[in-house]
Amino acid sequence: MRSIFVSLRQNTTMLRIDIITVLPELLEGPLSCSIIQRARDKKLVDINVHCLRDYSTDLKHRRVDDYAFGFSAGMVLQIEPVDRVITHLCSQRKYDEIIYTSPDGEKFTQRQANQLSLKQNLIVLCGHYKGIDHRIREHLITKEISIGDYVLTGGELAAAVITDCVVRLIPGALGDEQSALSDSFQDQLLAPPIYTRPAEYKGWKVPDILLSGNQRKIQEWEMEQSLERTQRLRPDLLDD
Repeated sequence: MRSIFVSLRQNTTMLRIDIITVLPELLEGPLSCSIIQRARDKKLVDINVHCLRDYSTDLKHRRVDDYAFGFSAGMVLQIEPVDRVITHLCSQRKYDEIIYTSPDGEKFTQRQANQLSLKQNLIVLCGHYKGIDHRIREHLITKEISIGDYVLTGGELAAAVITDCVVRLIPGALGDEQSALSDSFQDQLLAPPIYTRPAEYKGWKVPDILLSGNQRKIQEWEMEQSLERTQRLRPDLLDD
């Protein structure tokens, strides 16, 4: 039988996620639909999006970026508005992690999502433009996360991905909590094939074992399929 991750979060403890961005409108859709919205409605998670421009020292233009020192091309997020918003948030509560979404951060995995789902308060800073003043990374950030080896226009999509992965692990967020425990990557294995009705379509049949009603045999088959698919499609997971 596949090993599973069991959440230790108490249902009475609400997870709070504060996201800092220059483009809050990019997050409106992903954070107000489906599982995330249901979790918010159930008071399982409190997600707050903060516009970095509200903390700009330039009251007229609300500018938060400037040219880079040296000869680097592109604009850079300034340290002062970032420090202002993080200082403001940290004055209200203690944060377990202050995360920066960065292409050169630690690769985001299901294991990380499991760990973050057990936290109480998280800040996610979305990178933008060419990047952020490096002093932010040196003095304010506790963890850097990358969702893949590619570059996005900004970190908003990465923040949405991280939030979605974490929130769905909170007990009560999914209609069937066992569903999250059998997802791909929960135990470093890909999920086995899944099927639904009809049992036969255009001559394409569901494997007989899944129609047998024998739970032990079905679990053995699922484990074999998970191992086979992982060895064939993602052997690197087995190396880990």
